Amino acid sequence: MSELQSKSKILLKKYFEENSIISSDIDSFNRFIDIELQLIAEENKEVEPTIIPTNVEEFKIRLDKITVSKPEITEADGSKRDLMPSEARLRKLSYSAPVHLEISAHVNGVQRESFKTQIGSIPIMLKSKYCHLKNKSVEDLIKVGEDPDDPGGYFIINGTEKVIVAVEDLASNRFVVEKTTTGISEYVGKIFSEQGSYKIPHQLEKLKDEVFYLSFTRVKRIPLVAIIKALGVTKDEEIMKLIDLPNNSEVFINLYEFVDIKTTEDAMDYVAKKIGITQSREIRLERINEIINKYLLPHIGKEEDSKYEKAVNLCKFLKDFILMSSGEISMDDKDHYANKRLKLSGDLLADLFRVNMKVLIGDFLYNFQRIVKRGKFPSIKVIIREKLLTQRMYSSMATGNWSGGRKGISQRIERLNFLQMVSALQRVISPLSASQENFAARALHPTHMGRLCMSETPEGTNIGLRKNLAILTKVTGDIDEKELIETLKNLGLETVKAK
Repeated sequence: MSELQSKSKILLKKYFEENSIISSDIDSFNRFIDIELQLIAEENKEVEPTIIPTNVEEFKIRLDKITVSKPEITEADGSKRDLMPSEARLRKLSYSAPVHLEISAHVNGVQRESFKTQIGSIPIMLKSKYCHLKNKSVEDLIKVGEDPDDPGGYFIINGTEKVIVAVEDLASNRFVVEKTTTGISEYVGKIFSEQGSYKIPHQLEKLKDEVFYLSFTRVKRIPLVAIIKALGVTKDEEIMKLIDLPNNSEVFINLYEFVDIKTTEDAMDYVAKKIGITQSREIRLERINEIINKYLLPHIGKEEDSKYEKAVNLCKFLKDFILMSSGEISMDDKDHYANKRLKLSGDLLADLFRVNMKVLIGDFLYNFQRIVKRGKFPSIKVIIREKLLTQRMYSSMATGNWSGGRKGISQRIERLNFLQMVSALQRVISPLSASQENFAARALHPTHMGRLCMSETPEGTNIGLRKNLAILTKVTGDIDEKELIETLKNLGLETVKAK
């Protein structure tokens, strides 16, 4: 053996002693429990029933701190004790931990009751921060019936080992222009604006009348200039400066079409009429204002003061669209891995928990209102069904059917040999349909090098859609945007402000 091979072997051995192949997945799950759960609770912070007792003016249910303990089991006699993974496998149990939430009820602004209650159970990933096996020595692992070389990174649902497969998807909040083969427009610009539970597709296109149109949510093919004016940028000169193109002829046509719209209110009224809001002008303006704040590029902000930033971004998108469609700059390659993101266990569980949390809130609101109709004023403790959330989570984990109609997200681990298990833990699936051609998406892209395995993909309909991470791949987690922006500001970045 040459000296180079010997050194490589030592380095690799050292790497695997200190790092796990599924460390990214474990970090993702830890982040879900530590940060995402609380963010989901804050998204639904205040809940107001529509039917309240007659003698009460205002009634609010407030959701506060959410906490998760370590996996435990409640025996038939009511006693609770720690549950180990080996016992969960043998007794066909789910390796899960209880989730507690602090809830308070406020009547006319005064706190009526406050308590901490269990709202359900969450499956716990083996070897994660909340697992009993974390930081155990080889001897301790053998004592509790575990294989010391088992990497963890999977779940136990009803005694079956399940892994949540990483999902490869187009990066949200990134504007991508592509050439189309169908439809009216030759080029289409797309962006998926994602913020919390919102994931809203936006589409920018140029039709035969040379006008640029934007579509999102209920807003279908509305002239882009009208929307920019509705966001408060009404001066043609300012729109031109924000777009900042050397050849502005395409923009002039659009500005000329809407030269009569002089104020923000007129622009908002024009958009409201276009999407079919037929009430009085005041109500029209109110409703279109709500639609623009909530559903237009929500990742930039949902507040009134985010409007100028949204207008600046739309002008930037239009500039990119014009330059790419005219061939001045190269087209975006959506198969380039910089334009993709991997959703790991933590992200997928957050999606699932967010949907089921909404179901739980809807359920206890229904129970509360049903009891109020009978003339009673119930305690919130009585109306929360903890089994609802637990059963829905278990059902998705057991079947692999996820929120958003996705299938095959959680899969059973087959342990015919160690390599097969490692392969299952490293799997990446694409949401594209296996029955469609999608040649470009299935092809090996140069950016896969060092990130995805070049050879491991199944033959047949799934070829190129089911991939595997390279053994040394590490997936970076979410970057703290506020921290990044502060760093950039210190380096001289200036904040966009309305003039």
